[in-house]
Amino acid sequence: MSDVITLVGVEGIGYHGVLPEEREQGQPFVVDLEVRVDAALAAVNDDLSLTVDYSTLARDALSVIEGDPCQLIETVAERIAGRILRHEPVGSVKVTVHKPAAPIGVPFTDVSVSVVRTR
Repeated sequence: MSDVITLVGVEGIGYHGVLPEEREQGQPFVVDLEVRVDAALAAVNDDLSLTVDYSTLARDALSVIEGDPCQLIETVAERIAGRILRHEPVGSVKVTVHKPAAPIGVPFTDVSVSVVRTR
């Protein structure tokens, strides 16, 4: 599968983290997706039903961000990947979860975890 649908910056407030204050107060999480599909037939026929709608992918990611809390952003990424892979035309997905307000204790710009999963 050589075609890629990319979504950058799907953002929501989640309650993920190890520390109690992260689970109580929440914080922003940002997700990037690289979704591999074979879009040739969809492109030739100009038919959305032959590929995957990127608005659906964005809603899938957001529902996990805003859903049940996890301790690890690795788990958030894994859950998002699982939801994306449910869509039949998807062959693989790379999910990057950013946690820009993580309580690291030193100045930083961003922390993220990426997972790659295949059907």
